[in-house]
Formats: sequence, C-alpha cells, structure tokens
Amino acid sequence: MPAFGQILGIEGTAWNLSAALFDRNLLALCSRPYSPAHGGIHPREAAQHHASVMKEVISSVLEDPEKVTGIAFSQGPGLGPCLRTVATAARSLALALDVPLVGVNHCVAHVEIGCWATGCRDPVVLYASGANTQVIGYLNGRYRIFGETLDIGIGNALDKLARAKDFPHPGGPLIEAQAKTGNYFELPYTVKGMDLAFSGLVSAAKDAKEPLPDVCCSLQETAFAMCVEVTERALSLTGKDEVLLVGGVGANARLQEMLRIMCDERGARFFVPERKYLGDNGAMIAYTGKLMLESGQSLAIESSQVNPSFRSDEVAVTWKHEVTHAPDRGQYDSTGQKRGAEAVVSFRDGNAIKQRVSKRYRAPALDKKLITERTRAEARLIHTARKGGVPTPVMSDITHDSIVMEEVKGTLLTGSLTAAHCGEAGRMVGRLHTAGIMHGDLTTSNMILRESDGKCVLIDFGLAQVTSEIEQRGVDIHVMFQTLKSTNPEEAGVFSAAFARGYAETFAGAEEVLAREQEIELRGRYL
Repeated sequence: MPAFGQILGIEGTAWNLSAALFDRNLLALCSRPYSPAHGGIHPREAAQHHASVMKEVISSVLEDPEKVTGIAFSQGPGLGPCLRTVATAARSLALALDVPLVGVNHCVAHVEIGCWATGCRDPVVLYASGANTQVIGYLNGRYRIFGETLDIGIGNALDKLARAKDFPHPGGPLIEAQAKTGNYFELPYTVKGMDLAFSGLVSAAKDAKEPLPDVCCSLQETAFAMCVEVTERALSLTGKDEVLLVGGVGANARLQEMLRIMCDERGARFFVPERKYLGDNGAMIAYTGKLMLESGQSLAIESSQVNPSFRSDEVAVTWKHEVTHAPDRGQYDSTGQKRGAEAVVSFRDGNAIKQRVSKRYRAPALDKKLITERTRAEARLIHTARKGGVPTPVMSDITHDSIVMEEVKGTLLTGSLTAAHCGEAGRMVGRLHTAGIMHGDLTTSNMILRESDGKCVLIDFGLAQVTSEIEQRGVDIHVMFQTLKSTNPEEAGVFSAAFARGYAETFAGAEEVLAREQEIELRGRYL
C-alpha cells in the first residue's frame, strides 16, 4: 500500500465547519460552528456561514501546504448546500496543490475516528447524532447497518423537544441537565425488530403536562433505552464483544451509562472517544481519508459530486480486515441455559422455560412494562402461528415474564441440512406468512427437526410481529438465505432453491416476496 503523509480533511455536512491535518496522529484541528438565531439549522444559512469562515478555518490548520499529500472532504450524507460548499473548497485545494482528492462518508468517518481514538478493533457501533441513529458493524467488506431510525435521528428528536420548550440550539445538553432532577413517566416506546422510531415519542413528550424535568428525563430514558436495546441485539446476533458509541449525542452521560451497564452484563467492552471526536469534526474526515487513500481509493474531480443520502453500507471498506466471530444465537452456557439478547431458556422436566431478563439500564417501570407486554405478545403469536398450521412448541403456562412450553426433542436444522429438510422449512415459513406473522430471526438454529415425526418446528418468537408488509417478509427470507450461506456455502444455492420452492407451495405471495429478498440482498444491510 502507498504511504501518505499529511492529509487535510474538511467536514461540513451540517452545522459545524471543521478542518484538520492528520499524519500518523492529529496535527491540528479547528472548528467554527454555525449557530442559528432561533429554531433549527437553516441549510442555506449554514452553507453561507461555511463559505464565510472557510479560509480562516483551513488556514488555521494548514501551516505548510507543501507537506500535504491528499485532500479529504465530507461527501455525504448531509445538507446539500453545506456539502457542496465544502466539496468546492476541497476540489480547489486538490487542484492547487496537485494532490489526490477523496470523498469520505460522514458516518463511516465517525466509526473510524472512534476506533482510532479508543483502540477498539471490531465493534458494534451505536452512531447517535442529530440526523442519524444507526447500529453499525463491519461485515464482509462493508459497514452494515443492522438497525436504524425509521423517521428522525435521536439528536433531532431532542432538538424538537428543546425548540418546543424554547431552549437554544443545540438542545441536547440542556435536556440532559434538566433530566438529572426528573422522574420517569411512561412515553411511547417504538422498536420494530432491529429498527426504531422517535416521532411518536417526541410528540407525546411535547404534549405532556408533567414538570419539565420529568419530561426531559422520560424522553431520555425512553429514547436511549430503545437505542441500547437494538445495540444489544446486534451484539448478540453478530457475536462481537465490543461496543463503540459515536456521534454528538454520544456526549450524553446517561446514554454512556446505559451502554456501559449493558456491556457489563453481556461481558462486552464499552468504548467512547473523548468529546472532541464525538461530534462532527475535521479529524474524522482527515483520518478516514488517509485510510482510503492508502488503500487505493481516490476521486477524479469530475466524479466528486456530493451525495446527501450517502449510506455507510455503500462504501467499499478496502482498508479493514475481517475479524471472525461466532454469533451467540443457539449457544448455551455452562448451566445449560440458552441466552439471547432479551431472554434465557432453561430446560427442566421435559419443558423449556423462556424467561425474559430484566435490564438494569432501563428505568424500572419501563423495564417491567416491556417484559410483561412482550411475554404476552410472544405467547399470542405462538398460538396464532400454531392455529395457522405452523408446528410450534405447545405452551403450558404463561407468567408476566416467562413462557413454559414443551421441550422439542430433535435436531437443529443447522446440523441436518438437506434439500428435503429445507423444502419442509420453506413450507412451514409459507404457512407462517400466510397467518400474517413475520418471525424476525428466521435462522436454521431456530428450527428443530422433531424426532417423533420429522416435522420442522419453529421456535423463538421473541422478534416476531404481526405484519403483511412485503419488506418484512423479504427480510425473513433474506435472513434465512444468509444463514444457509454461512452454514454451508458450498450447497447454499441448492438449499435456498429448495426452501423457495417449499415456500411457494404454501404462500400465495411468494413470488413477490422472493423478488424483494433479492433487492434486500443488494442493500447488504441484514445479517
């Protein structure tokens, strides 16, 4: 790989214009944030601000232009006018200095500077900023988005409440200060599988009649618990043992505390960089640009258009090496218990007892509510699936936090993969989707070939939901196909085809769902 010396990085995706010089370490960093007189960020005003201070910011870090060997700029995602202002400056500098130009994905840059600043190697990343809330991890040459917000980012959610209460921008620090003396009350909690949504939560918080400290406390407790839950689920699914927090909202002490508690309970290590690397900054662009240039990536001037919707999973990560992990789904501890992200399963007297585990990071009232609601919902879904002809364990008792069901004797599909067995699994999933249920964790370790009759029994409905959405059904099928690839890559095509044929036999909408699965695969998002 070619070695590069000093790289100048320019960040300006939203409210902060920042430049940095990076060699083996950070040499210089300068930021000039735009602060609106009232309300939120106005894109054109922010871009005008960036243009007005661009020369000052770059000059403050660029002592010797002759030593610069590359220019990196934030190519997206972000606000179009701001991105274009930064890109124009970066192109001019690259031409004037006759050095390579590289466009950096803003989200990937947050991850890379976080890894560099903390020393973590292969984390599950909670990226919590104004416009973005994503749970990210490196897998097969890209940063995959395992879960994300379906509407607004966590920082924007906080700012919406702040504006409603006449707090100045940014509102997050003032909400954090108010929350320290507040008490929790119930607000909408919206987690859908690996995704989450904040709009309903913010609307309820703005309309709440409780004292302001209680509103701020409850908004934080609810929103942060949603983020930590999805992060824990990704940790469980991937088998990684590190969690990294990045993005401006990562400066919140309560969010850090909740993640630290979750990691302690799971035996994972928690990392958070110092504050100057959390928010948008030029150092993250310069450092990631250096990694990209040294791995052979650069941009021709005519190909350096900005991309306001640039996703992290679109970036070919040519500078990172794979770290092998064993996902913990289907794994058992020394006591014979199977532990997932939310529950443990133990076996006694021919029964399997699935018990949801209390989470210390959640407010006690919220924790109790979620455990009770989800236990009852899972029991209903198992019952509905069984009525629809899906072989499931027979339940014998339900409490507020546990389900007692028969222990299905047999072999996991993982250990007995044949075309015939995959075809039977496909027929079973077709009946599940016909019943209007999406499983949410459709893997070969959640299917048991029952020894008494050879039927494929579906277990673990913890992530299941009632839905008729083609996208959700496509995700189910995609997770299954990805599992087949990882379990037996040589015969995955044969097994997937057999599964698809069986699926089409029992589900009328199979053709449309299978077509959607191919679209989902191209996105590279799901495990």
